[in-house]
Amino acid sequence: MLRNGYKVVDMDTHIGPSMEILEQYVEPSFRPRLKELDPYRRARTLPDGRTATSLGFAPIPFNRIAGQAPSDDDITAVAAGRNPLDGRVSGFRSEGQSRVGHHRVLVRALTQEDNSDGRIADMDDEGRDIDFMFTGPWVAGIMMLEDPTLAEGLYHAFHRFLGDFTAKYPDRLKSHAVIPGTDVEWGVTELKAIANERWLSGVWIQLPEGKPIDHPDFDPLWDTMNDLDLPLVHHSFFTDYPYFPGYRDMWGNAAISRAAAHPWGAARLFSYLACSGLFDRFPNLRCAVAEVGHGWLPQWAIRLGEMLDYVKGTTPPLKYTPAEYIQQGRFLCGAEPMEGPKMTKACIDILGEDWLMHQSDYPHGESYFPDTAQMIIDWPIWEEFGEAALRKHMGGNAEKFLRII
Repeated sequence: MLRNGYKVVDMDTHIGPSMEILEQYVEPSFRPRLKELDPYRRARTLPDGRTATSLGFAPIPFNRIAGQAPSDDDITAVAAGRNPLDGRVSGFRSEGQSRVGHHRVLVRALTQEDNSDGRIADMDDEGRDIDFMFTGPWVAGIMMLEDPTLAEGLYHAFHRFLGDFTAKYPDRLKSHAVIPGTDVEWGVTELKAIANERWLSGVWIQLPEGKPIDHPDFDPLWDTMNDLDLPLVHHSFFTDYPYFPGYRDMWGNAAISRAAAHPWGAARLFSYLACSGLFDRFPNLRCAVAEVGHGWLPQWAIRLGEMLDYVKGTTPPLKYTPAEYIQQGRFLCGAEPMEGPKMTKACIDILGEDWLMHQSDYPHGESYFPDTAQMIIDWPIWEEFGEAALRKHMGGNAEKFLRII
């Protein structure tokens, strides 16, 4: 499957599963503990009539309408409370129209749950060769709970679920391990146990609020990932705990909070990976971020490099500047189609063509399904940069990053 002769790797697609599906994969010894999650369950109905439960640990509603007076209800988090996006965003593309083709397009049902055949059919329709699949906000929100074994039980179940979901299509469906930032020893053991799974192409560390990514506690995990040549991946959320940088100062509006949350979180992550010396100490360590935009990164890398020079003595000696780590392919970014060809051209002009990767957000409302890949391929900027740059953008950079070439 190639789109106009180009291999397409989508670095931002989504997979559930609902708790009802996930619970089928928990270890028998963990099953009695599922009732401890009851206070955080939120119910909905799937297209086939099944009840689906998701977890909401402490979502902030961000209820304030811009221009209105604030109230405490705008920013008071409630367990299993209203997700700030509920009823406020365009739904899956099955509920709307293609932004490009102006025709009604149905996303096949349950492709985030247990319908891998339907997902592959959607991929074929759009021309996606490989989906890298992120799961939902529950993996981050569960870090709110003091007992890390609750997260570990569900993370292990998710890994087992991925084995089944990808079994028929191991070369086309890839995903990440989920590792709790509160129990590195468990994370190392789990990662070694699943190291040979064909779906495993990255590691997503879930940090509790206040614990930085460059904490020395993580050194055994970096050692393991370095030895296994597994990259770090990150997908931003703003809907639940642990909250994004500056969330206390957002004045309660959902749209503005989401606009700020993703690039702020990614900028902080990149800064501490680059400036702590981790990239120098662990030569195979690399990181990619998804759904955070990409236009911010050249400006941030330039500004950060200047601050390191201006504010002396705040980092260990570094071999390279922040911009150079990006140019070396140590930090990569999914390119959001909504930022368009002019922004993408500016990014390539400044930092080169080895750090951007195609992403669509399938099957969420920000996706242009089924037109995303073709839309990017048709951008006129590739006439200037050339076919090799387009091949890197659509799939080559991602294949190299995910160690699947």
